[in-house]
Amino acid sequence: MNEIPRDHKLDQSINVLREGYQFLPKRFERLHTDIFETTLLAEKVICLTGEEGAGLFYNTEKFKRKGALPKRIEKSLFGENAIQSMDGDPHEHRKLLFMSLMTPERMSSLYDLTSQQWKLKAGSWKPEDEIVLFEEAKDVLCRAVCQWAGIPLEEDEVKERAEQLWLMIDAFGAVGTRHRKGRKARTESEKWMTKKILSVRAGELAAPEDSALHKMAFHLDIEGNHLDAGMAAIELLNVIRPTVAVAAYISFGALALHENNELKHYLRSDDKNMEFFAKEIRRLFPFVPYLGARVKRDFEWNGFTFKEGRLVLLDIHGTNHDKRLWEQPNRFMPERFEEWKGGLFDLIPQGGGEHYKGHRCPGEWITMEAIKASIRFLTEEIEYDVPSQDLSYSLRRMPSMPKSGFIISNVRLKAVQV
Repeated sequence: MNEIPRDHKLDQSINVLREGYQFLPKRFERLHTDIFETTLLAEKVICLTGEEGAGLFYNTEKFKRKGALPKRIEKSLFGENAIQSMDGDPHEHRKLLFMSLMTPERMSSLYDLTSQQWKLKAGSWKPEDEIVLFEEAKDVLCRAVCQWAGIPLEEDEVKERAEQLWLMIDAFGAVGTRHRKGRKARTESEKWMTKKILSVRAGELAAPEDSALHKMAFHLDIEGNHLDAGMAAIELLNVIRPTVAVAAYISFGALALHENNELKHYLRSDDKNMEFFAKEIRRLFPFVPYLGARVKRDFEWNGFTFKEGRLVLLDIHGTNHDKRLWEQPNRFMPERFEEWKGGLFDLIPQGGGEHYKGHRCPGEWITMEAIKASIRFLTEEIEYDVPSQDLSYSLRRMPSMPKSGFIISNVRLKAVQV
């Protein structure tokens, strides 16, 4: 058997915080390998990268998710005992609930609602305003996804709810104040959503039968029982929270448009190009750094031994920038997807593998529709100036985004073509 290459003997947890998205890629490059072992939080961990590594990582016969997520992540980002930590038949059954929301009709509805909310938002902007696109996107996406999900949202609570949803996301790569804010936001959001679930079940709040609110409220688990109201609330938040996270991708998309003027012509030339553009935003710009799973039982792979219970991390960011998979991986090139074959383990910003039975994120289509509606608004509905600002983004901060949030000014509605 081959010995897995070893990183430093010392615990590397502090370097994860120091290096962020670059922590794993730097070590794969330095060690000239697609697999290495390190120590994080006093535990030996195997790290994988690349298409082959992703294919192994998403083999549900070899890996499980239960026990792979740190409690601090469950208590801020995903919620405790949510779908991300489930395995086997219960996971597949719960996954069908999420996938039932992702029909073409429902995705079209989300696209339309997002477009409508951008137009309404633009109507409130004044020419002299400096608009922070990231902040406005959180508001727009919160309104759109709550309307889509059947969740009533009062005007005076929009900003509060949008910010709570973002704080849960902002906590995943943080310690100290940022992490505490995320945990507090989760507690408050779960209370809010649990009340909605209970109100629907009591007949006090009407929700369309095809809505996420209704389906979560009345979903039967694999044993035929309704989910605990708190768990139903957690899973409902796992639909709307990631949608608000798309605000980061929208600010990155605006950055790509600003740095590549020819992209506006590219987007107008063919409807398919918007799809490629959205994929390239998700591939190039940082969001998910890595994901974890645990070995179900001992096995061997490529001459390496994986022991039962061992924690394994897959380098999501590094695989999306793997020069063996992507020509000029650090350049924004949406046209690369014109010839892309649609692999299950190369483009993995929201996980890899198959949607229905595996652990690939079911909200991938929501992300795509929200990005497309937002970028179409920026390119076809308005004109704007981009004032001087700090548009850099850090690969140390998780999650990352342009430091300024991408500011636009002198916004003008485009004249309607007759």
